[in-house]
Amino acid sequence: MHTYFFVLAAVLYAVGAALPSKRRTAISVATAIGWALHGGALWADMLSPGTLRIGFAIVLSATLWISVGAYWLENRNFSLDGLRVLVLPTAALAVILPVIFPGSLIPLEGRSALFPWHVAIAILAYSSLTIAAFHAVLMALQESQLHASPGEARGRWLAVAIERLPALLTMEKLLFRMISFGFALLTLTVLSGVFFSEELFGTAFRWDHKTLFTLLSWALFGLLLAGRVWRGWRGKTALRFTLTGFGTLLLAYVGSRFVLEVVLHRSLA
Repeated sequence: MHTYFFVLAAVLYAVGAALPSKRRTAISVATAIGWALHGGALWADMLSPGTLRIGFAIVLSATLWISVGAYWLENRNFSLDGLRVLVLPTAALAVILPVIFPGSLIPLEGRSALFPWHVAIAILAYSSLTIAAFHAVLMALQESQLHASPGEARGRWLAVAIERLPALLTMEKLLFRMISFGFALLTLTVLSGVFFSEELFGTAFRWDHKTLFTLLSWALFGLLLAGRVWRGWRGKTALRFTLTGFGTLLLAYVGSRFVLEVVLHRSLA
């Protein structure tokens, strides 16, 4: 049954992305219903008695579910129509990935009760930094439009969406708020993984590509926040750090799990 919910959520996200900007109520309703169906399907798919489903597709789908929720809430306070045309089409694709790539069931027996919390916090961290990356892309487009010549050709729908965005300084404030929240959650994820590895995963802490990419991403976001406080980093510097840090974080789990599950056909936790 949850497969139909995934598909229906994808259709509603696509409808929300395709509707014209002036149909704000219809967009909000389609997004909210799609988000509720998406969440219910994730709950049914990920959790079953004594097991937890893990895989690159389910994590990516869960990440976009939280990102859509963050967009929907933020859009009620600010006009973020430009974010809609990035988040909803991406979510429409991500929501059906678990149907194609189901991942693997991880038995919870013998694992710490903290294990599901570790997974949940990690997904929250990925989600916060994903929506920050979307913001960074929008800010780059917004800045590019400010410096574009009046006669320069642009896609009508994108130009209108960008024009509806809040001022660049407001967008920057939102960006750093999301990065700060995501960095705090990522710090909790890293610390729990390092100090409680054996209790959480049943194996001693080891240095592998996932650990290295995660720590590198954590360092990049930490350096960006420190640079913001001590050196006043903003603009293109902030955007480069955000997108590089997000790309590195994406490689840490989603990229490595994709290789293991799809390319190598392995189902390791």
